[in-house]
Amino acid sequence: MARVPGSQERVRSEVEADGGTLGKLGPQGLVWMGHFRGEGGAVAGEEGGRSAVSEIDHGSCFCPLVTAGKGPRSLTSSFAEEQKNCRNSHSLTTDHNLSVLRTHGVDHLSYSELCQLLFQNDPWLLPEICLHYNKGDGPYGSCSFQKQCIKLHICQYFLQGECKFGTGCKRSHDISNSENLEKLEKLGMNSDLVNRLPSIYRNAHDIKNRSSTSSRGHPPPPGPQATSERRDSSGCVSSNNANQEENDQICLYHIRKSCSFQDKCNKVHFHLPYRWQFLDRGKWKDLDKMELIEEAYSNPRKDRILCAESASNFHFDCLDFDSMMFGAAPARRLSTASSVTKPPHFILTTDWVWYWTDEFGSWQEYGRQGMEHPVTTVCSSDLEKAYLAYCAPGSDAQAAILKFQAGKHKYELDFKAFVQKNLVYGTVRRVCRRPKYVSPQEVKVKQTCSVKFQGPKSIPDHWDPSALPDPGFKKIALSSASDEYQKVWNLFNRTLPFYFVQKIERVQNLALWEVYQWQKGQMQKRNGGKVVDERQLFHGTSASFVDAICQQNFDWRVCGLHGTSYGKGSYFARDAAYSHHYSKSDTKSHTMFLARVLVGEFVRGSPSFVRPPAKEGHGNVFYDSCVNSMSDPSIFVIFEKHQIYPEYIIQYTSSTKPVAGVSTLFSLASFFGGRQ
Repeated sequence: MARVPGSQERVRSEVEADGGTLGKLGPQGLVWMGHFRGEGGAVAGEEGGRSAVSEIDHGSCFCPLVTAGKGPRSLTSSFAEEQKNCRNSHSLTTDHNLSVLRTHGVDHLSYSELCQLLFQNDPWLLPEICLHYNKGDGPYGSCSFQKQCIKLHICQYFLQGECKFGTGCKRSHDISNSENLEKLEKLGMNSDLVNRLPSIYRNAHDIKNRSSTSSRGHPPPPGPQATSERRDSSGCVSSNNANQEENDQICLYHIRKSCSFQDKCNKVHFHLPYRWQFLDRGKWKDLDKMELIEEAYSNPRKDRILCAESASNFHFDCLDFDSMMFGAAPARRLSTASSVTKPPHFILTTDWVWYWTDEFGSWQEYGRQGMEHPVTTVCSSDLEKAYLAYCAPGSDAQAAILKFQAGKHKYELDFKAFVQKNLVYGTVRRVCRRPKYVSPQEVKVKQTCSVKFQGPKSIPDHWDPSALPDPGFKKIALSSASDEYQKVWNLFNRTLPFYFVQKIERVQNLALWEVYQWQKGQMQKRNGGKVVDERQLFHGTSASFVDAICQQNFDWRVCGLHGTSYGKGSYFARDAAYSHHYSKSDTKSHTMFLARVLVGEFVRGSPSFVRPPAKEGHGNVFYDSCVNSMSDPSIFVIFEKHQIYPEYIIQYTSSTKPVAGVSTLFSLASFFGGRQ
């Protein structure tokens, strides 16, 4: 396994700073891995545990004097003298030991963290608890040695975190009382270690009994807080959870410190484009040092890493990337949107890299020329697009298979099984999908120096070029005498003639406009160069959402649903009269958008749709939007916000009470028609 850069140097420097010996670590310092991965932690199979122990025992011959007294000892004069005469190794910095650390995925841990793991996973090292003290009555229970007892007199259930009596317990809960402290000092333990002993005992108890007693392994309760991005054995996201994965995405606007929705945003707000968590009693909690976890996960050669729950709790467990389990608890990785779903100028999206295993078991990246293998006709971005189409709700079985070539060989990649197969020889190879690593330092650089879109900077001729903040937007009030104003007013007045338009503003948001034009180009490519159906449609909303929509576009999860008759998305109407019913206001003044919308190819919607359905007989080719009627569409449901540009804001009011006539009847008919 490849190591975390710099970890070998960190372990070496910390050990050498402590005298270059295992005086505080003990001979089990590396033998521990056998216990943790095999017998003690139920993290890996016994075979892996035994091989680790065998490798260490035969290759290094650690000295048993280092842990004399069943506990870590300071280098007292007598102990140091014995150590001088010992022929066995006391160093953690030998090439062999450092190699073992790398092999077993603990090379990223500091020296003190390795010590912590040792105590938790090798019960031979911890001071023994007197079981007789924990039975019977009296100040010493049934212990006949009383003060002369060399074992600790403390409540064993307290150390296991399970004492139901609390402060009313008749056994001692004070590990540093004079009697216990005297025994611990004889074992060479300093005050810092003594204070940490209760948590070490609890962790050791949890690890030993993880399969039956650890509450972190309990199944999550129903509800959104317990939903995780789970993966199958290949590390891929289950297609059943693809929609939930979108809800658990990290907000790209928040990372750029520009999310207008703030606490109403449906996406996760976090300072990194990834977030690692584990499930603890039905709640997701962050793992410590997640940038190291992410760095390991980005390496296809690594399938697990040892990590701690938090900086304050040295409870280490193995995080398995294949099963997405942290010990016995479910784990998940939250992420920003895949880079293939966003325009090129979007920063801090997640670049997913696809790999396959060659005949030597080495991981090779798709689309990259190798010395011994011909380049594949598909690259990571091609596979990512096909994979997301397969994960999309409504995709058929055909979407699970992608055919490609490498030289003269023909293959098919199975997204369900995460394998590729040679169509002539039948050879099957494993496939892996991992993110490109982005360090916290790189995140800061990209936040301050955002990458600009390299495409054409064309803007509409009628825009004011002096009012183009980037990022951000500008609202330009239109003159009522201008042709632009009259065109918008005429569309509005056609179905709402009895309402008075107070103001019309043009929204100038360069970033949203570029995204919209990029989406238009993508849709045109998919349709073989055919011109995309583009319309101007109305959308009523509350004035409180106007600035957020101008900044980040429409999002029905935040701005609310305008009905669900034709799918769960953003609703737009041909007629202002329909949208007026959703123009919520506490005053007489109302707000409505006239948006530019790429409706593309549409189909009649259904309440169950969370995206447009696939075209019949086309597998992973989908419609662009849904409508209320194929013969006379007046309501359009858009599921992808890149297909929308919030072009104009109309502020209007009722000047007089409308007479019963065409407008009222028309608006009522449109309203009830939207509920059919």
